[in-house]
Amino acid sequence: MIKETKDGLTIQIKISPNASKNEIIKDEAGIKIKLTAQPVEGKANKALIEFLSKQFKIPKTSIIILKGETSKDKTLLIKVSDSDKIALLKGVFI
Repeated sequence: MIKETKDGLTIQIKISPNASKNEIIKDEAGIKIKLTAQPVEGKANKALIEFLSKQFKIPKTSIIILKGETSKDKTLLIKVSDSDKIALLKGVFI
């Protein structure tokens, strides 16, 4: 689920660590992000932020994990401007 806030976009995702490649998958259940990193010592969280940063060409500091630091289910805040919000919504997540 995606919500616009005054700070940017909040996005609920599910991650799948130890995957064969990094990718974003959309289905009826929501957004799933596969990561090659292992879920040890925050490696998967770091890999998630790096992956999304490269995908959307935004700084890593613009992506914050609001909920789910130690869970596969996460809520992210992506700090972007209004024009960037529209591009994100039309792009990968919708």
